Amino acid sequence: MSNISTEVAPSRITATAGSVPVRRSKDVRRSVLIIDRLADRIITIGGIAVIVAVLGILVFLVEETLPLFRGGHVTADHAYHLANTPDSVLALGMDEHKTIAYIISPDGTLALFHARSGKPLHAPTLDFKRQKISAFAQTINQRHLAFGLQDGTVRLARTQFKAAIVTSQELPANLTALDGRDQTDGTTVYSSIPGGQFRKIVFDLQLEPALNVAPAGTPIVAIDYRVGGEAERQSKAFVTVDGAGAMMLNQVTSRINLLTGKRRVAVKKAQLPDLPADTQLHAILLAEKADMVLIGSKQGRIYRYDTRDFQKPVLVESAPVISDSTSLSLMRFLFGGQSILIGDSTGSLDIFFLMQRPEHGTIDKRALVNARSFEKNQTPYVRFSPSVRDKSFAVIDAAGQLKILHGTSQKTLGQYASTDDKPAVGLTLAPRLDGVMQLGRDGAVRFAEFEVPHPETTFKTLFRKVWYEGYEQPTFTWQSSAATDDFEPKLSLIPLIFGSVKAALYSLFFAVPIAILGAIYTSEFVNPSVRATLKPAMEMMASLPSVVLGFVAALVLAPIVETWIAAVVLSFIVVPVSLMAGAYLWQLLPIHLANRWQGLPKFFLICAVVVLALIVTRPLGAPFERLFFQGDFKAWLNGQSGTAQPFLFLMLMPIVFLGLAALITRFFGRAIRVYQARLSPLQTALMEIVKWLLLSMASIVGAYILAWLGTLVGIDARGNIVDTYVQRNTLVVGFAMGFAVIPIIYTIAEDALNAVPEHLRAASLGCGATPWQTALYVILPTAVSGVFSAVMIGMGRAVGETMIVVMAAGNTPLMDWNIFNGLRALSATIAVELPEAVKGGTLYRVLFLSGLVLFAMTFVINTVAEVVRLRFRKRATQL
Repeated sequence: MSNISTEVAPSRITATAGSVPVRRSKDVRRSVLIIDRLADRIITIGGIAVIVAVLGILVFLVEETLPLFRGGHVTADHAYHLANTPDSVLALGMDEHKTIAYIISPDGTLALFHARSGKPLHAPTLDFKRQKISAFAQTINQRHLAFGLQDGTVRLARTQFKAAIVTSQELPANLTALDGRDQTDGTTVYSSIPGGQFRKIVFDLQLEPALNVAPAGTPIVAIDYRVGGEAERQSKAFVTVDGAGAMMLNQVTSRINLLTGKRRVAVKKAQLPDLPADTQLHAILLAEKADMVLIGSKQGRIYRYDTRDFQKPVLVESAPVISDSTSLSLMRFLFGGQSILIGDSTGSLDIFFLMQRPEHGTIDKRALVNARSFEKNQTPYVRFSPSVRDKSFAVIDAAGQLKILHGTSQKTLGQYASTDDKPAVGLTLAPRLDGVMQLGRDGAVRFAEFEVPHPETTFKTLFRKVWYEGYEQPTFTWQSSAATDDFEPKLSLIPLIFGSVKAALYSLFFAVPIAILGAIYTSEFVNPSVRATLKPAMEMMASLPSVVLGFVAALVLAPIVETWIAAVVLSFIVVPVSLMAGAYLWQLLPIHLANRWQGLPKFFLICAVVVLALIVTRPLGAPFERLFFQGDFKAWLNGQSGTAQPFLFLMLMPIVFLGLAALITRFFGRAIRVYQARLSPLQTALMEIVKWLLLSMASIVGAYILAWLGTLVGIDARGNIVDTYVQRNTLVVGFAMGFAVIPIIYTIAEDALNAVPEHLRAASLGCGATPWQTALYVILPTAVSGVFSAVMIGMGRAVGETMIVVMAAGNTPLMDWNIFNGLRALSATIAVELPEAVKGGTLYRVLFLSGLVLFAMTFVINTVAEVVRLRFRKRATQL
């Protein structure tokens, strides 16, 4: 054999017969060190990047939501004096672009001027046929005016700011500059806008012919005016009080002939019942639909007339709205005509609603109710101007202080001090709620342009109860849109938070027992070959898209559950009972057969028992429904039939069973085990079956007695956890979301149970404990930190679930625990409404606030889970 010379690397150990072994070098190769350091840096940087990303998301959410809680701020302030201004004005208004303002004086003079500079513009003349104006009213949108005259007639008028876009070539020559943006020809104002174009604005006022209302020569002393309907079939109504005290409701209907263009006017009159002789009139209001008239006396008493029957108006209520020692200073409608603003001489300011209140004893069983109260002012409010787009309004007190408030949120949007300690004679809010103008007695005008992006949001409107128009009491309500423009946005997040928690809890009630028991079964009882197949299959379930689960739940599962609801309820009893019965019968098998069938045969047998139980519940559903719920479970839910006892019995039966089992184990368990030790396995199995049957019978009797007693004392699950049935409900969501959560909880819990040291399991079994006792009293307490983490991670998954809730929950923001009703979760609301929300708008930011709340909820859940997990882990290490 020839000699073979081999070079050996220093790190490799070689040895030949009779040679000295070479030790391997313990030096780590440089490349390994470099890779190790690089991996360490990458992991560190990645972890820091994740933290920075999460903090960045948090900062972004906070930045998007902070404007919701801020008030308004002034963007421009203009002050000037107008010449020849009267000591009082009937009306002060401006266009939506804050370009032209107008003043109507008590003598019927109309004055136009540039809103930003005060420079006068040419105004048309109002011809009242030499009659003096004795009363005046305008609609909330300031487009329609009513003049009551000394001769007993009424003149209606309509104001309009006509706007058009023109190019620079269309501008007339010899325009006069008003400021850096606007210029005029004396009548029309041209405003420069982006794109090299100009906005042309001209004011127009159309005065209609006189309408005879009061007897000739009897002046109109008070009037209010409302307009409704479309332009072709417009309906106008006004209510008047004349100098003789007669109150007349007038309805003017005009129709335009589309062929000839002529307008035909028809007038109907109805006299209101007289007021008490000593009534001192302060204000008169007419509802938007002319179905109610309110008369406010200076003494603070409101007389309410029901005019729904136009020909027979009825005085239905006479009630004080302020204290006896004060007088009425303000009484006006807010935008929408439902909220009535009441101010008194002490500086109080309240909003009243007309509500159903049979206990007040009124004829129509309705009454004015004080729904909201603002912070009391030092002096009474004497001037008022409503917003024409929401519930905001401006008021001036007797000391000249100006406040801009929001009626729903009660938020102070702006506050301006007076310059001369005197109340202004004129006040108006810009139509877009971005400016306010006040006119002083000496002609001083202050025009403040401001920005209030979110007047309707405060902490109260988002997280506390608010009394909304049309609601019987303060509520948590989410309603971001409506069919009309005069509604109050209802943006309470509490129903959405409640919906998220409700969906998560009901899904966990379904998922946690199945997942934890399944994890215990596969970890402690099942054959390793079965576990090797079952666990990956369960983990693959987690990969199913939630949109698929939601689709199946909404279109397949929900109709099935609705059709077979009684069978579904019965299955919650039949399936557990069948599994327990199968477990007890399994003990009757000979030991050699039980050991031989421990693997797949036993697993398939369990599955067969579950399937058979589900099959049996379908034909048993109808008899079960007749026996417990008089043949109609849904009618029973609605309270149309039956008593509370059947459902209480079904709820109490498992509770009583577990309670009795715990008591028997606690007081007689040792004696039973000692006795069974002398029996054969077959005798022990038969004894366990007899014990289970006796315990079940005792549970049925005990549950029946407790349900009977509960019914006697008025306990009823209806109206609480069960109530009216709707197809897409929390039960369906619980099934579908539970299907999504079970794989997560199962996998983590099963890994935690398998991580328990084997010597603990062996020691327990060696001491004579059964596998079930070992699992329950040794393995589970040791792994409880991991099991708890699994449940909390599953809860976090359920709280943040979106598509299943969107498709299967019905998206109804209700606050009840009824498992047969729908819900709306935070995540579902974000998914549904964010695509339609205007960027930077109130809804847009509230949805980001919803995301921030959801972020906080998951953070709190994870933090609590980690704290509890560490405590459990500390206890487990002491075992």
